[in-house]
Amino acid sequence: MATMESLIGLVNKIQRACTVLGDHGGQGMSLWEALPSVAVVGGQSSGKSSVLESIVGRDFLPRGSGIVTRRPLVLQLHKTASGAEYAEFLHAPKRRFTDFAAVRKEISDETDRITGKTKQISNIPIHLSIYSPNVVNLTLIDLPGLTKVAVEGQSDSIVEDIENMVRSYVEKPNCIILAITPANQDIATSDAIKLAREVDPSGERTFGVLTKLDLMDKGTNATEVLEGRAYRLQHPWVGIVNRSQADINKNVDMIVARRKEREYFETSPDYGHLASRMGSEYLAKLLSQHLELVIRQRIPSIIAMINKTIDELNAELDRIGRPIAADGGAQLYMILELCRAFDRVFKEHLDGGRPGEQGYRRLIDGSITYFKGPAEASVDAVHFVLKELVRKSIAETEELKRFPTLQTDIATAANEALERFREEGRKTVIRLVEMESSYLTVDFFRKLHAEPERKPERKPEKNANPPGPNDDLYHDHSLRRIGSNVSAYIAMVSDTLKNTIPKAVVYCQVREAKRSLLTNFYAQIGRREKERLSAMLDEDPQLMERRTQIAKRLELYKSARDEIDAVAWK
Repeated sequence: MATMESLIGLVNKIQRACTVLGDHGGQGMSLWEALPSVAVVGGQSSGKSSVLESIVGRDFLPRGSGIVTRRPLVLQLHKTASGAEYAEFLHAPKRRFTDFAAVRKEISDETDRITGKTKQISNIPIHLSIYSPNVVNLTLIDLPGLTKVAVEGQSDSIVEDIENMVRSYVEKPNCIILAITPANQDIATSDAIKLAREVDPSGERTFGVLTKLDLMDKGTNATEVLEGRAYRLQHPWVGIVNRSQADINKNVDMIVARRKEREYFETSPDYGHLASRMGSEYLAKLLSQHLELVIRQRIPSIIAMINKTIDELNAELDRIGRPIAADGGAQLYMILELCRAFDRVFKEHLDGGRPGEQGYRRLIDGSITYFKGPAEASVDAVHFVLKELVRKSIAETEELKRFPTLQTDIATAANEALERFREEGRKTVIRLVEMESSYLTVDFFRKLHAEPERKPERKPEKNANPPGPNDDLYHDHSLRRIGSNVSAYIAMVSDTLKNTIPKAVVYCQVREAKRSLLTNFYAQIGRREKERLSAMLDEDPQLMERRTQIAKRLELYKSARDEIDAVAWK
């Protein structure tokens, strides 16, 4: 199995690539959102910034009174094997920060760039990556502190605006909530716990963190909370002792602060028995371990979402046209295909378009359409089995072990062939479903004509009145009869497809994989370069740019799928 660092590190890498490509929002769930991350939630002055700095081991966040965090900060920690620590911002990709005081200033400047030098907030995130041998792989999102009242210079809606922003992150099912509460505050009034309880009532996504334990009144302690007796969560509470203001003013090193924190818990008469699971270092490891577990649990759904997006991107590429091949033969083929496409449209106009559908056909067509999903799922299931067999066969072929490049080439060609077979299988099973829709069995119509409709009897009335309740009864009877006939026909179609779809899948995928898995690969080896026909295939530059962007996203998703698959089962 993959190590925790490699799996979480891969997620960080994919999230960063998504951000660079702008693939982190919009309609539906993006790949960025599908990957788990940790949102840091707490009231103003709850110690959020100090907790983050303790986890990172660096003093790098802006400080001050009131709302200091005015934009979400997406903080990605990348554990390195060795070397100097440094930071990079997404908005300044060519600049590497080794001075973390400069990182603090850059966060402030970048915040002001969007919000101005005001106390307003913005939901546009700042993306910061820190590379260090002293961190664990994590993605943390620092959010503005929850507040109860607006202060001078803030809009009246600031309280609601902040809560809505925080809620937009923590309500996502893949978000782990780090709820920060000061120990010298009643847990029942904690803004972070209140919000976490609303979006995660079971508590399975929430980690409670108690700060400022050293600032509690003498004679009091927080053992009831830390031991889970005052407010129980599914995960253990973690106590944190941050640097004091005096330590901050003296620029006490974070490593020294961590040592002092350990000593505090180890020597505390109240918390000594909990020392092994207290402190910022333990918190970082706990979050990293849980994040790794969540990622593993989410791998099937992440892969499914990636495959769905790959299909959507491929469909969009098909719609706008695939890149023009460089060799003359392929270009000639493309030109012929474009001519055939024109010819099809032209013939449709000559034929007068598709005839309208009526009655039973419209009802049956709508019902049969629902068979397409399970049919395609059967094709995908066989495809994944064949793909795994390719991987195993390459690994077990002794003669290939000397030639890693050839292994890669064969694997690529085989998988490309399987994709073609899958597409052919998909077209075939969909064609089977559509055939059932396009032609209704003759016996079905004969049965309808053989059973004349019986209109419910009604008593004669003296005066001719408008249609009454008996007409409604007749109408209901007719509808029930139609529904019964449609259901019977659909059941017959279902029985037919249960037999024909497996045959089609085996024929199109398994049989072809056995007969011609590497046929194209053999042809490519001996292919010669031919004359180009690019002059006939000139394109709109905007269309080419759009295709390039889609191709980059497609490559990202394919790479993410392959890397997640490789790392998860290594």
